[in-house]
Amino acid sequence: MTKRYTFWLTIAAILQLLSACAHALSFFIKHIPKNETEKQLYDLLGSYKPDLGPHFQPSFGDIYTGLSAAFTLLYLLGGWIILYLLSKNIPQETMKGVTGVCTLIFGANFLITLLFGFLPPIIMTGLVFLSLSFAYATNHIHFIKLRES
Repeated sequence: MTKRYTFWLTIAAILQLLSACAHALSFFIKHIPKNETEKQLYDLLGSYKPDLGPHFQPSFGDIYTGLSAAFTLLYLLGGWIILYLLSKNIPQETMKGVTGVCTLIFGANFLITLLFGFLPPIIMTGLVFLSLSFAYATNHIHFIKLRES
């Protein structure tokens, strides 16, 4: 594999692991409401449980925690898989496919975060998507050159 390609993939994996760690901090940091409105909002997030079907009544705080954990695990999975596959030196054609799938998944994640998130996650997901895009593009160009020769 080319050095540029593995460079961008390594950068993507490191950014994914950093994003996961940064996002996991929200599980350990307790947010303290700054005013009465925020206090009321936090109380409702934890106590209001809408009826969402038979025996399914999570609070909005529970749903938020579940989505937050899923985001963290998605980025851990992406980063570890890329680092693992790079260490195994798998065929370039296979790695190109994996990079393409990762680019699509994390690109969709970036779009969703861009629409519904706030600045720090937007920046982190954007950098991951950008580095994966560069990795895919550099692998694609190198792969075409290999086929022509």
